[in-house]
This record gives sequence, structure tokens and C-alpha cells, in this order.
Amino acid sequence: MKYERLTEKMLKDDPKRQLMNFKRSKDLLVAIDTDGCVTDNMNGKQMLIFHPHFMEFYGLWPIESYFRETAEFYNLFSKHRGCNRFIAIQLTLKALASRGDVRKKMEEENVELLDVKIVDDFIEYTKKMNLGLGNPSLEKYINEEQPRNFALYKLLGWSEAVNRTFPHISAKIPPFSGVKKALELMAQYADIIIVSQTPYNDLADYWENNGLTQYISLIAGQEMGTKAQHIEMAKKAGGYEDHQVLMIGDAYGDLKAVKNNSGFFYPIVPGREEESWKDFEEAFMAFVEGKYGELEKKLLEDFDKVLPSTPPWEMEGYNHLDSYRKHQEIRKSLYQRFHPEGRLLIL
Repeated sequence: MKYERLTEKMLKDDPKRQLMNFKRSKDLLVAIDTDGCVTDNMNGKQMLIFHPHFMEFYGLWPIESYFRETAEFYNLFSKHRGCNRFIAIQLTLKALASRGDVRKKMEEENVELLDVKIVDDFIEYTKKMNLGLGNPSLEKYINEEQPRNFALYKLLGWSEAVNRTFPHISAKIPPFSGVKKALELMAQYADIIIVSQTPYNDLADYWENNGLTQYISLIAGQEMGTKAQHIEMAKKAGGYEDHQVLMIGDAYGDLKAVKNNSGFFYPIVPGREEESWKDFEEAFMAFVEGKYGELEKKLLEDFDKVLPSTPPWEMEGYNHLDSYRKHQEIRKSLYQRFHPEGRLLIL
């Protein structure tokens, strides 16, 4: 099956159609994430775009250090890494609201958080209606269920602002050096699909602009459902057996998505991405030859140690200033490179 970009009408009317109609052409199926996996844009996407936009929309700059620390944990430095933006906001808001130190700071600064129930209700709606967790679904929810809920329009405005900013910053970061070679190898044996919780058009632009679409069959973004649903639909349509499916990703959610479909996982380890792509050829050929099981166990043991599940503010000896400073150099470097005039708290 050859990659063809969806039109705006197709994306709005029936985004899942390409997955439901997927045509198998190879013996194997490989699903690949993009952000943080193919390209080193995860930190930039969150620190330069998602988080400052949210603070701007909701007047949270007075609690910047707390918001960044919490949002970075869920988006970047935990087993939640790579989760959908609305789920990340849900987790971040609940964590901030539960912390006594944050509540005290908010009282001092006269700051209020977005009521997380608004996000909860939207997420439940998408589950009930079997919709992807993206802007089109939020628009549908507003139009059909909550047309006078101004808070939802604001949430949509934030998400749209993120999408508009993305091409100007993180989309310019090139793929990791070993990606193209790996794609050339995979394309000889497998049908390749891109599965992500990033909006479809951002994904399509990135893969097209970097000349990589010649190796893939299709792209599935947040509009088509979860990564697990993407894999499930393609696997079913193509008639692949469990042992013929492999997911490449950098987050625990990627691992969960493929294991929900009884497939294999190859981790691109955060902080060791170049090394992971360099070692990929050996692992992939083991997958082709049906000998990947034992190697996967070892890789997963190493991967599990990288992403914690317990947030720093729940750990013994926690100090907020030290926690915020832990990733300060990453923030500074990104702002100096891509947004030198941007607003950033440095402690």
C-alpha cells in the first residue's frame, strides 16, 4: 500500500477509513511513533509550545515553576511520556490541585486553575462516541453538547494555538541520524505505518518535508483514535499474526499500545536515541527471523528503568527548587536556539 495524504474533507468526515481499508503488501507490520522517537522534538514541543501557551491562556505564569515541573513530568520524564495532550493536561491539573504547596502559591498570587472536570467530561465523551482525542472531536463536542460553555472554547483555542506554533519550532528539528537507514531496511520486509497522538497534518508535513513518505503506507494521527486502536485496525485489515507486528516508540504508552495487540516492541530510549537507532538493525533482523522474543525482554528491562512512575513531589526529600533546576539547562538551551525572546523562569 502506497502512502497518500488525506484531504481535509477525508480527515473531517471519516479519518479512520484509511486504517479500516489498509492493504497488506508485506509479511510484517511495523508501527512507528514520531515525536521523541523519529525526531528529537519532544522537549522542544512541550517546553517551547505546549506549556507556555497553556500558562498564557490561563494566566498561570505566577506559578510557572510548579506548572512546568508538573507538566514536564507527565509529558516527558515519566511512564506517561508521549500521552495525548488532553490526557496530559488532565493529569497535570489534577496533580497541581492536589498539592498543598501549589495551592498556597496560587492563593498568594491569586491564580485559579482550569476546572479539570471540563477536561474529564470531554475525554469521557470521546470514549463514549469512539472518537479520536483531538481538535475535531472537541469541536464536535462543543457544537453538539456544550455550545455555550466558554471554557471549552478556551481549551480549543489553546490546542489550536499549539498546532499553529508547531511548524515554526519543533517541526524544524531533523530526524535522528539512523532513521532513514532503518526505514530503508524495514521497507524491504514490512508495511510501515505511523501511529501518533500528534495531529495528522503536523505528522504528514513532517514526514513529507523530510522525504520519508516513500517508505511508509499511511499516517495515523490523534484524529484516528489511540495508538492501540491504530495498530488494531491495521493489524485486522491486513490479517497479520501477533508475531508479525512490531512497534517502535520512546514511551510507555507505545509499549502498552502494541502489547494490547499482542505484538513486539522496540524501544527508542529517551536520552539514548542515537544509540537505539544504531542498534536497531540487529534487533529488526531478529524480528524478521522470528527470534526477537528473548532480545525484547532484555531491551524492556533496560527501558523500564528510564521512565519513573512516581513524581518527584511525592518522593522523600523533595525540594521544589532543586526539582525545577534539574531540567533547567534543557529549557535554556531550547529557548536560546529556537525562541530567545520567549518567557522562561530561570532559577
